[in-house]
Amino acid sequence: MPSETRSAGGDTRTFLGAIMRNPFELGAIAPSSKAVARLAASIVPDTHDAVVVELGAGGGVISDAIRERLPPGGRQLAVELNDDMVRHLRHSRPWLEVAAGDAADLGKVLGRAGVAQADAVISSLPWTLFDEQRQKSILDEVSATLVQGGRFSTVITLSAMPSRRFRRFRGLLEHTFTGVGTMGPVWLNVPPALVFTASRSRPGSKG
Repeated sequence: MPSETRSAGGDTRTFLGAIMRNPFELGAIAPSSKAVARLAASIVPDTHDAVVVELGAGGGVISDAIRERLPPGGRQLAVELNDDMVRHLRHSRPWLEVAAGDAADLGKVLGRAGVAQADAVISSLPWTLFDEQRQKSILDEVSATLVQGGRFSTVITLSAMPSRRFRRFRGLLEHTFTGVGTMGPVWLNVPPALVFTASRSRPGSKG
């Protein structure tokens, strides 16, 4: 699906303003680059009734990349916690179904939108700002949301990888899902980033 022309500068200004007002809610210094967005969106399936959920849509760069790959008849939802970004996304991307809410309550948020399961979940959440319980809660919600064979991708900056919280996140990712891999790095992103991918969790891995 082609995207309408819009102001990338407007996306960036809104994103940076939201960071200044609530830096711990967004957890980034700049929107994802288009190259990172394309990598993250590469897991979008080519089926015409696919449901794709984005966590932490921010300024909408990844939302645009998802839309470009999603076949006609697919459904795209963006779950965003920050009020400023929710308003921005609804104004700048009227075609995008935006659900205001917390990824830790993903099942409830999607239930209110009439969605039971998704074929793909794509995230740019700031995992290293979360404690272990919040990391686990969100990953468990993603796992419960995905259909059998569904895919998950998430953006991780290289600057976050030496941290203890990243190592803990990586362990939870491998415990919760199968087929964990990486794409990238994208050096021109600010900061440089990888995209981690995974498949739906093993039966009985939650708990």
